[in-house]
Amino acid sequence: MQLIHRKDGAEQPFWAFGPFKIRLPFVHYRWETAEMLQALIMFVVSLGMIPLLQKFLGLPYDVALAYVVVCGIGFMLPALLGVPLVPGWITPGIPVVLLFLGNFEPGPQAIQALFALQFLVFVIFLFLGITRLGSVLVRLIPNSMKGGIIIGAGIAALIGEIDAGGRLANTPISLVLGSLICLYLMFSVSFKGLTERVPFARKIVNYGMVPGMLVAIFIGIAVGEYNMPDVKWGITAPAFGEMWNYLPFSVGFPDAQVFLLAVPTAIIAYVIAFGDIIVGQSLMQRADELRTDEKIDNNVDRIHLVTAIRNALHAFFAPYPGLAGPLWTAVAATMAERYKYGRKAMDSIYSGAGTFWITGFIALFILPLVSFFQPVLPIALSLTLILTGYICLMVGFEQLNNNTERGIAGTMGVVLAVYGAGWGLAAGAVLYILVERTHLLKFASSKDSVSGSPDQGAPAPKAD
Repeated sequence: MQLIHRKDGAEQPFWAFGPFKIRLPFVHYRWETAEMLQALIMFVVSLGMIPLLQKFLGLPYDVALAYVVVCGIGFMLPALLGVPLVPGWITPGIPVVLLFLGNFEPGPQAIQALFALQFLVFVIFLFLGITRLGSVLVRLIPNSMKGGIIIGAGIAALIGEIDAGGRLANTPISLVLGSLICLYLMFSVSFKGLTERVPFARKIVNYGMVPGMLVAIFIGIAVGEYNMPDVKWGITAPAFGEMWNYLPFSVGFPDAQVFLLAVPTAIIAYVIAFGDIIVGQSLMQRADELRTDEKIDNNVDRIHLVTAIRNALHAFFAPYPGLAGPLWTAVAATMAERYKYGRKAMDSIYSGAGTFWITGFIALFILPLVSFFQPVLPIALSLTLILTGYICLMVGFEQLNNNTERGIAGTMGVVLAVYGAGWGLAAGAVLYILVERTHLLKFASSKDSVSGSPDQGAPAPKAD
């Protein structure tokens, strides 16, 4: 229960604070049991960043755990400040960020480079949030290049897992089974039909990645791909004191050259994040239409500002390979699905999002949970990246309209995944100018005239 209740058809109660709308649990929204239970398992994805922090930044485990706690604070900010989306990382951008970090030695160099990247992402979000130019900037990027960015991120995500020496080679049974279960439950047409007939199936789909992740964890332990967890009791002890030695204040701030090297990756990260904002808007619009008892205010400028604050928090106090993104698509989608069943199922969209990440933050300090999941942290990150790769390829190709755009996007995506953000953007821009913009020379009356014969199912050419 909460102290302040919403009138039917009104917006969830809040305290106004400049551009933000402050909402507190038990005051402005109720505690949701289903989201609490889901978060007690899904928080392990947050811990999945620890192996990357150890490998690419050279952090000890306890310092990496302190970084994750800082991330947990950021995860709670959107629901607190009036954003209805369930936040996450800029997950499709992780492989691109790792390609960037691969140019620097783990330790002070990599920490400085990641600070430069995350600070630029903070500046981009802040500037576009204040000026409200976010949607204008993304509209200026050609459709083929936007598709190439998303496809490249998807290819890089999959390559990182299935390449020789990747986690698929080391843990094939658990990763393959977990991935197939997640893909079936979240994207299968046959299972979607089953949820309409069988109530139990509908309950399963409400938990998103959880069933596949649990199966992968227990199978991995059973077949010896992961060690049996050594469950400990008590409260975790993140190394906050030692963490200072791994922050820019101690290792030093990067020079201008590092900032310049980070620019292409920062631009790509923003474009991917803006795509998440569009997906989030679609989810919230659908939820708002299905539930007339609550008015959802999903303000794009507020999303930009809150995401900027989170990236600034990370840049100075926990530079993060995942960066800070506006949406965790898998959880947001399952939460929106449960929300549509009415006020008894979920009182407010803010009560769902708020409960989820407050519980996830508390779980970081529950030593039995953290110690149980510690040996299997790679599987949580692997499943997240494989699902992200699948979604990126699906969404990236879906928005391409003709063979010209598909060719440019596919080529750009491969270059980006193999050689990094700078070369990927350069390849996309050159191909766009040389191939797609020939209609500016009036050699053709259709964009498709340079693409050859349209393949089966492609849209018919349109006159300019």
